[in-house]
Amino acid sequence: MHRTALRICPLCEATCGLTLTIEGTTVTGARGDRDDVFSRGFVCPKGAAFGAVDGDPDRLRTPLVRRDGRLREATWDEAYEAIAAAVPALVREHGAQSVGVVLGNPNVHTMAGALYPSLLLGALGTRNLFTASTLDQMPKHVSSGLLFGDPFAIPVPDLDRTDFLLLIGANPVESNGSLCTAPDFPGRLKALRARGGTLVVVDPRRTRTARLADRHLAPRPGSDALLLAALAHTLLEEKLAAPGALAQHTEGLGELADALGSFTPEAVAPACDLPAEEIRALARELAASPTAAVYGRIGSCTVEYGTLASWLVDVLNILTGNLDRPGGALFPLPAAGARPRPAGPGRGFALGRWRSRVSGHPEVKSELPTAALAEEIETPGEGRIRALIAIAANPVLSAPDGRRLDAALAGLDFMVSVDPYLNETSRHAHVVLPPPPPSQSAHHDFAFNGFAIRNQVRYTRPAIPLEADRLDECEIHARLVLAVSGMHGSAEPSAVDETAIRAALAKETADRHSPLHGADPDRLAGLLTGENGPERRLDLMLRLGPYGDLFGAAGPGAAQGGLSLERLLAHPHGIDLGPLEPRLPGLLKTLSGRIELLPDPIAAELPRLRGALAERPAALVLVGRRHLRSNNSWLHNVPALVGGSNRCTLHVHPRDADRLGLADGGRARVTADGGSLDVPVEVTDSVRTGVVSLPHGWGHDRGGTRLTVAGAAPGVNVNQLLDGSRLDPLSGTAVLNGFPVTLTPLP
Repeated sequence: MHRTALRICPLCEATCGLTLTIEGTTVTGARGDRDDVFSRGFVCPKGAAFGAVDGDPDRLRTPLVRRDGRLREATWDEAYEAIAAAVPALVREHGAQSVGVVLGNPNVHTMAGALYPSLLLGALGTRNLFTASTLDQMPKHVSSGLLFGDPFAIPVPDLDRTDFLLLIGANPVESNGSLCTAPDFPGRLKALRARGGTLVVVDPRRTRTARLADRHLAPRPGSDALLLAALAHTLLEEKLAAPGALAQHTEGLGELADALGSFTPEAVAPACDLPAEEIRALARELAASPTAAVYGRIGSCTVEYGTLASWLVDVLNILTGNLDRPGGALFPLPAAGARPRPAGPGRGFALGRWRSRVSGHPEVKSELPTAALAEEIETPGEGRIRALIAIAANPVLSAPDGRRLDAALAGLDFMVSVDPYLNETSRHAHVVLPPPPPSQSAHHDFAFNGFAIRNQVRYTRPAIPLEADRLDECEIHARLVLAVSGMHGSAEPSAVDETAIRAALAKETADRHSPLHGADPDRLAGLLTGENGPERRLDLMLRLGPYGDLFGAAGPGAAQGGLSLERLLAHPHGIDLGPLEPRLPGLLKTLSGRIELLPDPIAAELPRLRGALAERPAALVLVGRRHLRSNNSWLHNVPALVGGSNRCTLHVHPRDADRLGLADGGRARVTADGGSLDVPVEVTDSVRTGVVSLPHGWGHDRGGTRLTVAGAAPGVNVNQLLDGSRLDPLSGTAVLNGFPVTLTPLP
């Protein structure tokens, strides 16, 4: 029987609304939902391939449990019994730190990944948490934490109203945006230029985004912080800085000129390989624009000075008066997030509250560097990680030195993977818990609405009923919490959600600033609606959020009718909550209650950046690249999303190819800190001289996986070129871009 159903796309950060065509229990097509309040019908090739992703025959249907050294199909009860028998016993014998948790990128694309990992960590009591953030975005969390007191207070460019957009190390035409949730990012960039605005792209590659730009600067990779520092220096030196109203909310403006005094355009020009006058001209144009936004992403984060580059992005937004104003960079206000609080001092943000056992890496946002995971498993002694829980994570491909991690995982006493695939990481698990296809899961974007360029709220229930032999993804997580807590069989999964609800209501009703202060938590819990625990939790978060009905208590949300799950369900295409609006100083949580423009950890890192001015650049460095039809390692098993330009080839500039004796279509050996790879060569002027490019997420050539399509065209794992020693010290983020390599032609 033919029908249609709505579903928010979970395949990238754009979160587009889809209309699915369904025959029986099979998704046969996907198109953009024209009535979606946010995406307005836009869809990319990944969203159009939703049905193929959903119906991939290699997806696991039942749990796997290792018996006699082999993973075999098992019942759900057998899987959880194995976990309940192993993990609590290990914790009793070796302590809580003997268990590690790894959270992969797809966690933030699911409701379960937002609702349960914190409960799992609380149940385990471990500090050994590793996530994709230290392979991607942690520098931005650190800089925001230091500047604003909240690592999740990340401003996003006001794409639809800005007059000038400066993109650093970002390729949103192909990535669809990152830490900036914006359906149809390409269309918004074209609209910016059509209304007379200016787009400037800074990237060592002439990406599809760079081809749209009014101006493309191609500096040497890894020099982003130097370039940004020179732009800030120019604004201060030429008296172009005009923070305006931001000045009254900012500390450290007076000290900034001295701190950046060394970074003149002339001083940084050799390291950046850009003319000094071009740097000055860019700073002047940025200052002269009526509104402007500076936005940096993965190319400026996964480099040696990633935190400094992320900090300087917002320094520029502050110096030009464009932070927290329409047309500049604004802070979203998500519907399921916290309500704004009165302005004033907060708890602040601290780095290094504890350190990793082996190398002493400081924690950041309660996380340790993923690059340190292998040594924490390998190294004997008290606190060694003996058991690992990996949720939607494939660090064998996404982290540096996958071969070492591969060997380390094989030596674990016990491992659990929550993953739909038997991939390069989950093949080591003792228990694999497969979530159902996305069509059978409900969806709300808890994470990405916090980075959205327009405030809105959407929720879709499962488009297809859950099959009888599967568990809902939220139930899989809830049962996992019970199993590691020693409560398997003695409590229902719903108890996990109810415990979370009661804890949230107890905190809310005890808060003397809350309109619900003194209310009866049991009465409020009884008012929640929803078909299951996750829906009840969503209802609670919407009601307590900035637009919520507060259960009828007095407040702005209640006066406007207020949000609740019931109201949201009555709007299947979502509810538009309006453009982003200024939020300072209320969102600041620094100890001073002000923007702390030159925090001590940043000031202490600047001398290291000054040292880079005297360094001799490497002759050849490598950068990654993104394809429109890829998302890290987890979409390479879908035929519609591989092939064509989405190939694992090494891009080399023609002049470098001639110098090194490389031919288009030939092969070369790439060598770096972590070893060598043999790769096919693609000669192209889309990279600048002195730079080669290899995409990430490939390397599907290990035995014991069940990835038919990916295994047929495995590519190579670019992160194998790294040994994990190169990290941004402030954030613990692996340096995945701009590292030196050598090339040797192969016969």
